[in-house]
Amino acid sequence: GADRVEGTLFGNGERTGNLDIVTVALNLYTQGIDPGLDFSDLQSVRAAYEILTRMEVPPRWQYAGDLVFTAFSGSHQDAIKKGMDRRRTAQAKPFDHWEVPYLPIDPQDIGRTYEAIIRINSQSGKGGVAYVLQTEFGLDLPKLMHPEIGTAVNIAADKLARELTPAEIKSLFDEKYLGATKPLSVLDYSVQADPASKHQFNLVARVGWDGVEREIRGSGNGPINAFVQALNSQGWKNFRVLDYRSHAIGVGSATDSAAYVLIERESDHVKFWGCGIDTNIEQAGLYALVSAFNRAWVRQ
Repeated sequence: GADRVEGTLFGNGERTGNLDIVTVALNLYTQGIDPGLDFSDLQSVRAAYEILTRMEVPPRWQYAGDLVFTAFSGSHQDAIKKGMDRRRTAQAKPFDHWEVPYLPIDPQDIGRTYEAIIRINSQSGKGGVAYVLQTEFGLDLPKLMHPEIGTAVNIAADKLARELTPAEIKSLFDEKYLGATKPLSVLDYSVQADPASKHQFNLVARVGWDGVEREIRGSGNGPINAFVQALNSQGWKNFRVLDYRSHAIGVGSATDSAAYVLIERESDHVKFWGCGIDTNIEQAGLYALVSAFNRAWVRQ
């Protein structure tokens, strides 16, 4: 019922007490009430305040702190990611109000961005790592792949005793998956449709095995299956393909493609993911299969 509220900027002032007028105003805003104050560029307000008073706004201060739109906890990161995904993929009708877990308002409404919502340390969850790889680098990892890369990032962050930057997370991902190039590598290959069957393909590939070149051949219902049969013909048959996914990275005709392959080692049923990136989506798939194969072979 109040029709007048007196307060201070960020809780520092004289005589009117320490009520933060910014917090009160934006609390009203989260409930759909226009406070009549313009905080669309709150960072500039904060900057002027810190210059004039020589005081600093704490990093966890409501709405204005550096870390107020940042999540470290794995469960928080996962909830934020799901909320963001739901807003992006909603088809029925546009959302008429903001509703994302742990984010009381849209950061853009006060001049903030989504770039630092999720930061990764040893306590972060698999959803946060996947969110960073997707938003920063366009890698939309299969959900079943999240625990594997999440665990690897957590171990690295724990070893360094600090949070990891997006670039460090991407470097770790590249080393773990794109860097799995031994003992098998694809040097060249060709795939032709079988004249006798439109659903059959014949593959001839020149591969390297521990630096020694050899030619392998196989037939299957697609390039991936044909390559698996070609590997089987060499006696490298201790695995089976369980999953294959692919997507474009970005938009446009010149964009790269990412592929993900999950294989299971038949001797002990241990599963391994592989990733491949190339401008040719078919070639990215073969690279992903080789990545998974090499990771399984080295671990064996």
